[in-house]
Amino acid sequence: MTDRRFEDELLRYGPQAGGIIMTVEEANSYCRRLASSHYENFSVVSFLLPRELRQHFCNLYAYCRWADDLADEVGTSQDRLELLAWWRHELRACLDGQVRHPVFIALLPTIQQFAIPETPFFALLDAFERDQHQTHYATHEDVLNYCKCSANPVGHLVLHLGRCHTPANVLLSDSICTGLQLANFLQDVAEDLDRGRIYLPRESWGQFNYTEECFRQRICDDRWQSLMKVEVERASDYFYHGWPLVDQLPKELRFQIDIVVRGGLAILQAIRDLRYDVWTARPTIGKLRQLNLAAGSWLRQRVLRLTTARDQG
Repeated sequence: MTDRRFEDELLRYGPQAGGIIMTVEEANSYCRRLASSHYENFSVVSFLLPRELRQHFCNLYAYCRWADDLADEVGTSQDRLELLAWWRHELRACLDGQVRHPVFIALLPTIQQFAIPETPFFALLDAFERDQHQTHYATHEDVLNYCKCSANPVGHLVLHLGRCHTPANVLLSDSICTGLQLANFLQDVAEDLDRGRIYLPRESWGQFNYTEECFRQRICDDRWQSLMKVEVERASDYFYHGWPLVDQLPKELRFQIDIVVRGGLAILQAIRDLRYDVWTARPTIGKLRQLNLAAGSWLRQRVLRLTTARDQG
């Protein structure tokens, strides 16, 4: 599967592109365009974020977006591994203060300003490289180990932007990010199968006598609905377990993370509304539903601020 738009980006900025002359502001603009053009359920960067954080969110998102596209949108598995190795090399060069690619030109000041460690950046690449050779997972624990690299590091990056990266917050953030990853797997079962991957654990198939041949035939029957119901509820539990994080965050991040949780739960509800038939229709959140969720999240944060101000007054 190849994304023509990303192929063009790769020709312009990839390993064969040669030297790139770009200012930090031009690189920032590039990352903003990338963030505004690559979202589905909710905008990556909310206008309610404080202005001083918006660019940094865009820069982190651009890094993740490029890594994700390198892992999914070009050539063969071997091609992807080579490109991910190139991206890993560019990351290492960035951390050493040498930047060439527009994403890293923009990202270096973010890393420096917030003292972000290298671990979450490299962990994401570990997950994308794993995708090139592992296509099935035996147990839920195996899936969780994948989430530790594929999703949880994103939450760690956000905590660093909020200067609130504490052990307690990390645990709650990991629960939210794991829930998001599981919800994404459930939303994209058909698309992942097209890529030869099945992220739902084999132990769950066995529980309901759903086989790999059933996946290939995309059968939606009682077995599939029972399997999906268990997995949807499991993902939902991760969201609810992590949701208290919102109240522990600096006020400028609360809306952004609250809407992420609400959006993830809405995707799970959309799957339920389809009676778990993600084979024939991909569950999404409509614009009106997005607005309702955003309004609910904003109202909750507004009430909490007013209540806190009253109590402190």
